[in-house]
Amino acid sequence: MAIATINPATGETLKTYEPLTEEALEEKLARAAAAFARYRLTSPQQRAGWLSAAADALDADADAVAELMTTEMGKTLASAKAEVGKCATALRWYAERGPAFLEPQVKDAAAVGAAQAYVVHQPLGVVLAVMPWNFPLWQAMRFAAPALMAGNVGLLKHASNVPQTALYLEELFRKAGFPDDVFQTLLIGSGTVEQVLRDDRVIAATLTGSGPAGQSVAAIAGDALKKTVLELGGSDPFIVMPSAHLDTAAGVATTARNQNNGQSCIAAKRFFVHRDVAGEFTRMFAEKIAALTVGDPMAEETQIGPLATESGLRDVEDYVADARSKGATVVVGGERVDRPGWFYQPTLVSDVTPEMAMHSEEVFGPVAALYTVDSLEEAIELANSHVYGLGSNLWSEDADERAQFVRDIASGMAFINGMTASYPELPFGGIKQSGYGRELTDVGMYEFMNAKTVWVGGPSSEQAKGNTAGSAAE
Repeated sequence: MAIATINPATGETLKTYEPLTEEALEEKLARAAAAFARYRLTSPQQRAGWLSAAADALDADADAVAELMTTEMGKTLASAKAEVGKCATALRWYAERGPAFLEPQVKDAAAVGAAQAYVVHQPLGVVLAVMPWNFPLWQAMRFAAPALMAGNVGLLKHASNVPQTALYLEELFRKAGFPDDVFQTLLIGSGTVEQVLRDDRVIAATLTGSGPAGQSVAAIAGDALKKTVLELGGSDPFIVMPSAHLDTAAGVATTARNQNNGQSCIAAKRFFVHRDVAGEFTRMFAEKIAALTVGDPMAEETQIGPLATESGLRDVEDYVADARSKGATVVVGGERVDRPGWFYQPTLVSDVTPEMAMHSEEVFGPVAALYTVDSLEEAIELANSHVYGLGSNLWSEDADERAQFVRDIASGMAFINGMTASYPELPFGGIKQSGYGRELTDVGMYEFMNAKTVWVGGPSSEQAKGNTAGSAAE
C-alpha cells in the first residue's frame, strides 16, 4: 500500500510520501537509541510536565487535527473531535498519576531476611509501535502516553493511509518540549517492520491490527526474544436478556455497532437476543439503524461516514452477499450507497448461521449479525465459540445472570448494561486470538518496564549468611 492520504469520501489522492531510505531509517534508529540513553535519566516529574504540555498543545490544535483525521480515514468530524479530546485526557491522566506509579513498591523485608526490599520499575528502551488507521490518534496515544511516562522511547510505524496524522504525533511531542528523538514517526512500509524489530536497538514492540499482522510480529519478536503486546481483532458479543430495558439496549447497540463507521475492534458485532424479546428488540434495533444519517463526514448532521478504504468496502459487500446467499435475512440496509467514495448502508442481518463467513470472521464495517437464543447459557456458548475474545456486553437486570456472564464469558473485558469502551483508568486488551498483554492504566505502563527486585541486607554477617542459605535452597 502506498504511503498516502486518500480521502475516502471522494476517493481522491491528496498527498503521497516516499518511504524512508535505508540511510534515513538507520539515522532514526541511531537517534532513538541515543535519546533513550539520556531520556531514561529524566525524572518522572519532568516527563509528567511534558505530557501535560502535550495535552495543552493538542487542545490548541483540536479542530485542525480532527479535520485531518476525517480527511484521512473518513470518521465523522464529531467523532474525530471526541477522539482528540480523549487523547488529551489520557495525556493528563498519566501526567497526574504516572509519578506515583513509578514510586518504589516496598515489600516485606523481614520475610526475605533483608533490611530493605522493594521493587522499582525502570524503562526498557526503544519500543516499536505498529498502529492501525481506525483510531489514528487514540490507538497511538494509548501506547505513547504510558510509554513516555515510563521513560521509554517510541518509534511509530503507523498505517500507510494516515501519514499526516502520524507525522503530527511526532510534531506534537516535539512542541510539548520532550527531548529530541524521544518519539519519532517512521514512514515505512509493512515489509520493513521486520528489519526494525530485529534491530538490536529496538527492545520491544506493540501492535494493534489484524491477526496475521500480530502473528508476524509475534514470531519475529519471539525469535529475537523481545517483549510484545498485541491487540488484534474482535467480534464482540452483545447479549440481550428479557429483563433488559430494550429501548435503551437497542439504542446502545446501534451506537456500539456503528461507531467509527463500524470500524472498531471493540464494536459489538454479534447480537444474541433471547427469544422472548427477540421480535421486539429486532424491530427497535432495525428502526434505529435505519434512522442513521449517512453522508459527508465533515457535515455536522452525519452519523455514518465512508469506510476508510475501497478494499474494506468490497470486503463488507462480500460478507453480506455471502450471508444473503446462504439464507440470512437482510432486515435493514445491505447495499453500497450510490455516491462517490466508499460508503455502505448501516445494515442488520438476522438468521445468521455457522455456514456464513460473518459468523466466524470479523466484519469491519456497519453490519450487525443477529442471533436468537433460548438462554443465557446458549448465548455465552455461541459467544465463546469465536476465535476472538476482546470485549463483551450483557444487558440484564438479573444479578445471577450478571454473575454468570462475568464468570463464563471468554473475553478480556466484560461490560454490563453499557457499551464497551477504553478508559485510561482501566486495563484494555483481549484473550485468545484477540491478542495478549494490556494497555492503559498502570498495568499498560508496566508492560514495557523492568520490574527490578531490590534486596538490601543489613551490616551483620548473620543477615548475609541467611541470604546465602535462602538462595541455596531455591
